[in-house]
Amino acid sequence: PLFPVYLVDLIGSASMIVISFLCVMLVRTKKREDPTNVIWTYLLWLSLALFAFAISRSVGHIIKHILIVTGKKSIWLQLRPFSGAMNTIMFVLVASITLFFQRVQNIYFQIVKDKQKIQRFSEKLMWLNRHLEDLVSARTAELQASETKYRRIFEGSNDMLFVADNSGTFFDVNKSGLDLLGYQNKAEIIKKINLKDIFANGEDFQYIFSELHEKGIIRDHETAVISKDGSTKTVLFSCTIQPGQEDDPETLQGVIKDITHRKEIEKHMLRADKLASLGKLSAGLAHEINNPLGMILGYTQLLLRYEKPETQRYSDLKIIEKHVRNCKAIVEDLLNFARSTETKKIESNINELLRDVLKVMEHQFEMNGIEIVADLNEELPNMTIDPEKIKQVFMNILMNAKDAIQGRGKITIKSDLNSRDNTVVITFSDTGCGIRSEDLPHIFDPFFTTKPTGKGTGLGLSVSYGIIQDHGGNIEVESKVDEGTTFIVTLPAKDNRPKGE
Repeated sequence: PLFPVYLVDLIGSASMIVISFLCVMLVRTKKREDPTNVIWTYLLWLSLALFAFAISRSVGHIIKHILIVTGKKSIWLQLRPFSGAMNTIMFVLVASITLFFQRVQNIYFQIVKDKQKIQRFSEKLMWLNRHLEDLVSARTAELQASETKYRRIFEGSNDMLFVADNSGTFFDVNKSGLDLLGYQNKAEIIKKINLKDIFANGEDFQYIFSELHEKGIIRDHETAVISKDGSTKTVLFSCTIQPGQEDDPETLQGVIKDITHRKEIEKHMLRADKLASLGKLSAGLAHEINNPLGMILGYTQLLLRYEKPETQRYSDLKIIEKHVRNCKAIVEDLLNFARSTETKKIESNINELLRDVLKVMEHQFEMNGIEIVADLNEELPNMTIDPEKIKQVFMNILMNAKDAIQGRGKITIKSDLNSRDNTVVITFSDTGCGIRSEDLPHIFDPFFTTKPTGKGTGLGLSVSYGIIQDHGGNIEVESKVDEGTTFIVTLPAKDNRPKGE
């Protein structure tokens, strides 16, 4: 009576095997068409597991019915546990594949997400690659513009700007630095000259370098530097240590400001203030002293009328008269120093003024056995100067030269035109005793003199210096003891009258 049921079971089992096989083949085909699709991979494994389950269950049922129909049910009873175990294993396999592919699906979605990111980055990279040349060109242009800007500032500065390594060797110097140090081009100084080579005072350099490395910065330190030709210039030194980046070493970046001219102006202003104060003091003292001296001289001369020349009293009075006259001469010099006379500049020829002075002093030179050699450039242009004051300067210098020569000697006078800076240069060289090096800085100071007491007031050169300064010129002196002295007077050849004159 159960035959129809058994038949249906047999047919169903066989159909289950066929259908599951067809499912496997179908999914396998789809998998080949889209091998990267994880869904088809999952379905293929699931179909294989179901196919295995179908075979296990269907074969077990078929064997069961065959054994029952043939009267061998006892064999089936022995096989049934194994068939059930196989079915269970196949069922667990199906479930495991599902759980496994759930995890694989999560991984797949993450991979897809990452793939999308990679694709976006790839697209951006492709865009950058296509536009890289334009971006590099634009950035290069910006860097070049920045470099040009700062290079223009660097090279255009009126102060010396420099970059040096940690030891002080120059890496770069601007044009003002080359001018300050007397070099023609950067090749002469870069990587060849060290900071210590330009400092006039080695101890000053050591102090600056020590402060710089201790504090990292130094500002406006007044010092002196030596240029290529050996001349010394007063400067303000400022510098900072710039830390290196990555593999680049640290560098020194600094400014050297030339204040030589400013110091000269300050020196002249200080001297002018000093002279003004001395002038006021001298005028007051001169007036206070001059009146008593006049009375002493008057009474001395009155007493001399009543004394015979051969008497001792007459000799004593003559000594008094001589020294009083010397005192009055000194007082007169003080008054001349204090008196501010108006400068009257007219067109004059320097050579003519020199000849006038030499004509006046010619007799004194002859009496002292002094030879005068005049080497005058007759092509000198006329100049707008105060002739009387300039002659006073020449006379003061020549008088000092005469007093410096002991016995016979020679004074050489030269005049010439310096076309480079358009100045007229007059030099007075003597073969006298010379001036000590420690006295040279003071020879233009008021009341300073190296002559014996009573032989000079120390005002002649001071007054002369002021006159030349008023004319926009300068006086310099060179001297060696026992070899002689040279005074160099420089006057501008152009019209040096003050505006409005």
